Amino acid sequence: MVGNLMGELRRRNIPRAAILYIGSVWALAQGIAQLGPEIGAPESATRWFLIAAAIGFPFWIGFSWRYEFTSQGLRLESEVDDNAHDARTVKRRTDLIIIGVLAIAVVLLLTDRLLDRAMPEVAQGGPVPAVAAANSIAVLPLDNESGDKDQQYFSDGLSEGFIIALARIDGLRVINRKSSFDFRDSKESSQTIAAKLGVAHLLEGSVRRVGDTVRISASLIKASDGSTLWADSYDRPYKDLFALQDQITAQVAAALKLRLQSPPANGQSSGPARPVQQGDRPPSNNLEAYNAYMHARAPGTTQEEATRQYDRAIRLDPAYGLAYSAKARMLIDAVSNGLSGAEAADAYAQADAAIEQAMRVAPEQASTRIARGKLLMLRDFDWQGGEAELKRAVELAPDDGEALFQLGVARASQGDLAQAVELTRKALKLDPRNLSWYPWLVAYLMPLGRLDEAEQAIAQAIELHDGIYNHYLLTISKVLRKDAAGAKKAAEAEPAGEWHDFALALAMQIGPDRKQADALLQACIDQYASGWAFQIAQLYAVRGEPDRMFDWLQRAWKARDPGMQTLLYDALLLRYRNDPRYAALAKDVGLPSPAAPATP
Repeated sequence: MVGNLMGELRRRNIPRAAILYIGSVWALAQGIAQLGPEIGAPESATRWFLIAAAIGFPFWIGFSWRYEFTSQGLRLESEVDDNAHDARTVKRRTDLIIIGVLAIAVVLLLTDRLLDRAMPEVAQGGPVPAVAAANSIAVLPLDNESGDKDQQYFSDGLSEGFIIALARIDGLRVINRKSSFDFRDSKESSQTIAAKLGVAHLLEGSVRRVGDTVRISASLIKASDGSTLWADSYDRPYKDLFALQDQITAQVAAALKLRLQSPPANGQSSGPARPVQQGDRPPSNNLEAYNAYMHARAPGTTQEEATRQYDRAIRLDPAYGLAYSAKARMLIDAVSNGLSGAEAADAYAQADAAIEQAMRVAPEQASTRIARGKLLMLRDFDWQGGEAELKRAVELAPDDGEALFQLGVARASQGDLAQAVELTRKALKLDPRNLSWYPWLVAYLMPLGRLDEAEQAIAQAIELHDGIYNHYLLTISKVLRKDAAGAKKAAEAEPAGEWHDFALALAMQIGPDRKQADALLQACIDQYASGWAFQIAQLYAVRGEPDRMFDWLQRAWKARDPGMQTLLYDALLLRYRNDPRYAALAKDVGLPSPAAPATP
């Protein structure tokens, strides 16, 4: 009986029809997967096409059982003579078509695999080095050869001083401090470091301070071949430090055959939109004030000690605008990183006072405008005012990565995600290893439906440092894809702590075990109701319970939860953007309607 059935299937050309259908679906799926992103198709297009094809397969088999194609057109199977010359010709043509379709599918598959091999780091999620422009440089942290670890802050401060000074060279792209300092004590070659930073040149060297004498050795390395373009050593009195910095900067400019800008008189701009040289020196050139400023910014300095050092720098030079703004930014970041209640209010008050002084003595310093913009957004929820300050910061310092990044935050907060992505990518070009910026880029990409790009950015962050929050973001991406297994795997990889607990709770909300999903939700509420209202609202959004979601969002707003600034770009919440309560909440927060994102 089975043999009779198989014979009947072959007689009616069912195997040919099945192979033709499967081959065509395979070829089309390959084409959609490769061309879809180029024409703006959603990432789910391939998956939905395959689902539709699977549903259509039984209908195709039924159609092929009853009908056959002939040279005279579509005919009922009962009307076709299998032994006729015409029928044999049609079968041969069908075989050729099947071979052609399968060949196309194989070519598309091989093309995809070859492209993957051509970009191995992208495929594996590793960071993709920026293409090095000829006029680009990174200043590696100068080695501290004083023999005193307490002098590390001095060598680091001097290194940062060179970064700022080199920015005065016309046409030279200078990598920001965070990324350059990532290679402290690195054993990697100059070529490898330069490739990771995306630069053509490196400035490296050492510094030793003994009493009132400073010894600096510096060399300019061409990354492509490791050759030294310029090198020199200096022994100078400490009081000549600034003059020595200027001399070395000028010699680097000469070696690169570039022009060094003249510092503007008194640090003032000659026009409202012209970039202003952003120096780190006190206006009085007081070296002790500069020393205190460098001490405050040294890695490992506690907030209490940094505050004392900033205040000391200000006492020594009351016009030191950068000391005021740096102190303010430190205090604002402390609130963002967890201060709450009276401590947060006190930190904001101190930051406000410091910003007021910075605006009085250095209104044209980008750092002043960045500090003021952050305070307006985070404390006052004044998005338009904050954005105006950050736009001015970018005008004053177009190559300041922090200014670009913060302006991106301001634009995203008002729903302009496309510009937020662009600004953040520009910032990362200047500071490619800044771990704190990748999560924001991911947050902007996910609501745009660009999940592949978002996961690639997460992979880059993990490649740089596999710390907290990265796998939490990956969990969100898998939740958006409805990938329960992937979400659970990502959540389990998140280091123990609050973000691990919320990641696992999120993953379980789309899984089959409803009892566990309920239990993990309740555990988050029991343990994190205070301070994590926004994340609990996200859990209810994923569960499909908007009433509870809005209840917890109201709690978050009442507590002035920093998460409220993401209301117009939170990928988990935006599924309810058409609910009138969403627009009402956005209005309360001072944001535009989620249905009509703001434009620049």
